[in-house]
Amino acid sequence: MIDQTHKSEQFRALHTKGDPLVLYNIWDAGGARSLAEAGAEAVATGSWSMAAAHGFEDGEDVPLDLVVQLVERIASTVELPLTVDFEGGYAAAPEQVAENTRRIIQAGAIGVNFEDRIVQGEGLYTVQDQVERIRAVRQAAEKEGIELFINARTDLFLGTDPSTHSMRVGDALEREAAYKDAGADGFFIPGLTDQLLIQKIVDAVNLPVNVMMMGELTSIGSVADIGVSRASFGPGPYFNAMSDLKERFGSLK
Repeated sequence: MIDQTHKSEQFRALHTKGDPLVLYNIWDAGGARSLAEAGAEAVATGSWSMAAAHGFEDGEDVPLDLVVQLVERIASTVELPLTVDFEGGYAAAPEQVAENTRRIIQAGAIGVNFEDRIVQGEGLYTVQDQVERIRAVRQAAEKEGIELFINARTDLFLGTDPSTHSMRVGDALEREAAYKDAGADGFFIPGLTDQLLIQKIVDAVNLPVNVMMMGELTSIGSVADIGVSRASFGPGPYFNAMSDLKERFGSLK
């Protein structure tokens, strides 16, 4: 067995500007095994996919106990580094976020996506509030003795009017700097698909930048060219799998 410390080191090294780590998000151990057999370098869960696959809505509707159980199954099934879509940490208060983080690490994760959207609420956490929450995640990881890769996600762009995205870049840069100082290792900007704006962020920040492949972002090569370090697919793989399931069943009639 490859221990968590080594997996964490492996995962961190995979984030190379201009040669992005590709994460085709899965939702169970079977999907993780399939990707491992296909040559994936790491596996990542997607919160929407994991929730939907087990009959729940996205947005921390799936119980944390079940998430922990699924993470344990994935981590015990494949030898690859595993990063978990941790949404908002299943809590608002830093103390509870820290405790939940420890559970995810103990289940086998070496990385998390951690977002600044107020899950089951309105808007985003203030920069200072999210900084305190990221610090709690980092401190929890230190207590567990794991260099957890904290992929700090901002929801400034996801689900917002694309015509406003250029005006949100400044806020994104402010959040990246604050999140980095708080202990983040990566900066995730889902929903931003304008390559010129993505490159503007990539060129201005210090953290590896993660994009979600959606909309105009259809080519790994194109995001590599603008310096992205990580490309993930979010719920796309789940949509494709369910569409294929329906299509194949329909062809039997």
